[in-house]
Amino acid sequence: MVQTSEVKTPAFDVVRLSSLESIGNFDCGDADLNDFILNRAVLFDKYLLAASYACVNPESGQIYAYFSLANDKLAMSDFKDKSEFNRFRKKRGFPNEKRLKSYPAVKLCRLAVDNSVKGKRIGSMIIDIIKYMFVANNKTGCRFLTVDAYLGALSFYEGNGFRQMLLEDNDPHTRVMYFDLIDLAA
Repeated sequence: MVQTSEVKTPAFDVVRLSSLESIGNFDCGDADLNDFILNRAVLFDKYLLAASYACVNPESGQIYAYFSLANDKLAMSDFKDKSEFNRFRKKRGFPNEKRLKSYPAVKLCRLAVDNSVKGKRIGSMIIDIIKYMFVANNKTGCRFLTVDAYLGALSFYEGNGFRQMLLEDNDPHTRVMYFDLIDLAA
């Protein structure tokens, strides 16, 4: 007999970081991700380089997680050669008249969950929120979500529907991955 245990996911509000007065404490266990939310996210917002959002406990104000988004594209230059790009376009179902040299995307630049709430599916909930943002209210036209996933996070992103973009990716730290929003819009 298989036993399952339900993980209670804490409720949170999603708030644009530029509207928060102070971050307080945040520790996801990664010094670079911690530094970004504590010291650099507001500057990225100020200079229109990325928009960052915090997932905040509505009662205590504790930041459970944050994510940053920026504009991106999937382009012919991202692939080994034109043939590989054409195979990608064909596999994703683009008709001939929509075969462009690049396609609009939004990049998930950063995603971090505070150590105090890890294992409660907050990261997957954030991915779902981002997908919803661009399927239900796609203001500019955005076909793909992209991420440069840390090698240790590949299974997380694959579990949330992302695919590796390049068959041969030799980066020692990350893999370029994508999620096709058309899969949700259909």
